[in-house]
Amino acid sequence: MGSAAAGVVHRLTERRETVATVESLTGGLLAATIVEIAGASVVYRGGLVVYATELKEHLAGVPAALLAERGPVDADVAAALAEGGRRRCGADWGLATTGVAGPQPQDGKPVGLVFVAVAGPDGTEVRQLDLDGGRDQIRGASVTEALRLLTEHVRTGTGVGRGTRAAE
Repeated sequence: MGSAAAGVVHRLTERRETVATVESLTGGLLAATIVEIAGASVVYRGGLVVYATELKEHLAGVPAALLAERGPVDADVAAALAEGGRRRCGADWGLATTGVAGPQPQDGKPVGLVFVAVAGPDGTEVRQLDLDGGRDQIRGASVTEALRLLTEHVRTGTGVGRGTRAAE
């Protein structure tokens, strides 16, 4: 995780861009991984931990109707989290995680189902993950994959491609 975070911090510093995080199942682990890197204060704006479903609406701006219809573990919810974090923290990039770390399924969603999302200047991309392992492994892999997704976009220098958001 640390090397992925170091790469993100370095690349964002070069580009003079910032990032914000919005986390559900990772509970602050994504933010902690980023701020462990020396120099993170130049690029990391802040983040939200919205573990409770109602906080996804109240703090991150996820539409209540979307949460009521689909629940918190959903691709469009992940996109809305990333977009809300980007907007509310005034960052160039928003990075979000939502999913089921276990030990039990949640609202009919299996353990290991995770969505990570990145919102940038040109749009939003969501990636679905189907992870194995216990809570710690799922949460750690979610952080790694979220950082990998952001890295892919900041490396190209073009932002997020249009049309990559899950269907509304």
